[in-house]
Amino acid sequence: MPKNISIFINNKKYSAEIGQSVLDVAKKNNIYITTLCHHPDIKVQGSCRLCLVEIKGRKGLFTSCNTQAENGMRISTESKNISRAKQTNLELIFSEHCEECGDCIYSQDCTILDFAKKYDVKITKYEDRKKAYPVHKFGPALEFDTSKCIDCGLCVDVCKKEGVDFLEYKKKGKFYEVCPSSKKDKDCIYCGQCLTHCPVGAFEGVGEFEDVDKYIDAKGKTVVFQFAPSIRSSIGEEFGMPVGSVVTGKLIAAIKALGIEHVFDVCVGADMTTMEEATELIERFEDDRPLPMFTSCCPAWVKYVEFYRPDLIPSLTTVKSPQVIMGGLIKTYWAQKMNINPKDIIVVGIMPCVAKKYEIERSQNNVGKFKSVDQILTTRELAHLLRKKKIDLATIKPDSAKSPLLKPSGAGVIYGSSGGVMESALRAAYKKMTNKRMPKLNLKEVRGIHGFKKAEIKIADKTLKVGVVNGIANAKKLLEELEKDPQAYDYVEVMACFGGCIGGGGQPVPVNDEIRKKRSAALYNLDTKKVARSADENPIIKKMYKDFFNDDKNRHSVCHTSYRKKKKEVFPSK
Repeated sequence: MPKNISIFINNKKYSAEIGQSVLDVAKKNNIYITTLCHHPDIKVQGSCRLCLVEIKGRKGLFTSCNTQAENGMRISTESKNISRAKQTNLELIFSEHCEECGDCIYSQDCTILDFAKKYDVKITKYEDRKKAYPVHKFGPALEFDTSKCIDCGLCVDVCKKEGVDFLEYKKKGKFYEVCPSSKKDKDCIYCGQCLTHCPVGAFEGVGEFEDVDKYIDAKGKTVVFQFAPSIRSSIGEEFGMPVGSVVTGKLIAAIKALGIEHVFDVCVGADMTTMEEATELIERFEDDRPLPMFTSCCPAWVKYVEFYRPDLIPSLTTVKSPQVIMGGLIKTYWAQKMNINPKDIIVVGIMPCVAKKYEIERSQNNVGKFKSVDQILTTRELAHLLRKKKIDLATIKPDSAKSPLLKPSGAGVIYGSSGGVMESALRAAYKKMTNKRMPKLNLKEVRGIHGFKKAEIKIADKTLKVGVVNGIANAKKLLEELEKDPQAYDYVEVMACFGGCIGGGGQPVPVNDEIRKKRSAALYNLDTKKVARSADENPIIKKMYKDFFNDDKNRHSVCHTSYRKKKKEVFPSK
């Protein structure tokens, strides 16, 4: 049986694979078809009815996303009937969607407004039946404006795919609406995948537009911005740059153009996390403490453990995440060097993740009596702030600042991709256990955006069984393996977002696997260009251990945390 067939789209012949949808064939051949509810991460919805086509010899119109290509099929993507139907469907969609676009993550590039212009849609033709619908707040991280929801179901499906299943449909009169689960055993983990997969901006980060410049002109304060590993290969997209563009120097220059004098790289904090995590891994081996050891850099994963699986708390590494360690270093080590009172320092983190807004509110992450980080701006929020201040990242001249807190190792940079934390820690652990540099620095076994990777890594006379997962559903599969075989893994990295931080809930939208791959590849490419490719080789890390972390009290306060079982967090809806 042949693997390929031929179909005709707008009178041109194209090759298609058996089982491929008409929409997929069209996209592969750069034939534009309007679509709103289609996302490659999620099973086909067919709910927006905007990807309509005509098929010769068949009556009516068909949704191309769930119409399978057949040999000899003749497809038309534009006609009077198609345009008329799309216009009606769009008018109905607008009757379920708020007209106000100022506070929407798609305000710069709104697909449905583009469709409305193309098909001459009368936006106010139908009454907005959802204008009185509530806004749900999910902790300090996410807001869901149900008046904007068009009931496409992408958020429900991605929440299920994520492995959390917190969002669900509930009947309201004649209709069904998307709402958070009211069950006590279900809670949001703040991963933000609902946000990155919503096509109409019904989800946004808390303070996405309201608080972006809260601390820019804080009088009598020293404001410090720090940016996460993955930001350098993603924020360029917000300014029309190619996916995967590395803009580290431009990013520093743009932040300084806001009037911020001090800008630091969280990758240096990642090097610190690496050193401490490698030490803890070795100690767990030697002291017969709970294995496997799970990473804790991802606050959504930590929230999952504390709420859904508190039995795993002893297995979480006590090492704080890079951004929290970096914020702690700024308010201790750097504050001492600069002779600044920590109470007068404001640390703003630029993060790929809305869950980081939750992470900084955890009192266990404070350094002494101070919050390590005072405010989080997501990648999108920083882009919004830069546009608001008329700063164009694409054209700004890069800054070549030489501060040690802007100079990480290559291992610190790759934290932004799934497998990066694991690889960085293993490089450092190898050095600690053998006093030699790991001969094979590129651990391809743990790389890639695949949801579940496993490998055996030999260090000295030990063989470590490691697992790397992204997406809580994949973490659940790994945990099922551990239930059958408690010795199946020694060390496990978990990231809640698909592909790791490069696919985080605070990143530019839309996102798909091809975009994730390019963002990730850019980080690994940066790693290969670094002279110092392991955290222990970074001069500033060596200096901090010699001058500051020789005091265990300082090391524990800045670098280590604790966890506790969580109850469901209930926030009133607006």
